Amino acid sequence: MNIGQLIKQLKASNLYAECQCGAEFKLSRAILFDGLGKFPATAEEKMLELLQELKDKTDALKKRKVYADIGAEKKAIEVGFGKIIEKIIPSHREFKIATCDCRPLFEPIDMIVFNGVTRGNVDSIDFLEIKTGNSQLNRHQRMIRDAVNDKDVSFKAV
Repeated sequence: MNIGQLIKQLKASNLYAECQCGAEFKLSRAILFDGLGKFPATAEEKMLELLQELKDKTDALKKRKVYADIGAEKKAIEVGFGKIIEKIIPSHREFKIATCDCRPLFEPIDMIVFNGVTRGNVDSIDFLEIKTGNSQLNRHQRMIRDAVNDKDVSFKAV
């Protein structure tokens, strides 16, 4: 029995097959052909459709990679800019806090402000985090904020 006869028998049979997606289908309704010869028109169309879909997905993936690279570079620049700004902002003329009252920490909070220490009377203590753009507090900064808000702060001399 040659391949052509086998295909003819399968098309005439009542056999079912299972797709790789798990769905069953009747072989008599499938496009069966000898892959060594010329593809039937419907198989050729499907192959071209799948090749186009593959090309489209490949192009979309390449664009996503470019956007990811650009996004990562932009974020790195923003973070670097923020790190520089937080170190020099206390010296800016519009910074409303006495520079001498500020003590830099940089991580995880930018600075502690001892309000009034330069006048010899500390009125209050502030934890100051400087943010640029739309940046948000990170997890550690939120935990510190929450501890301060919950008044879970103490002073220890060791």
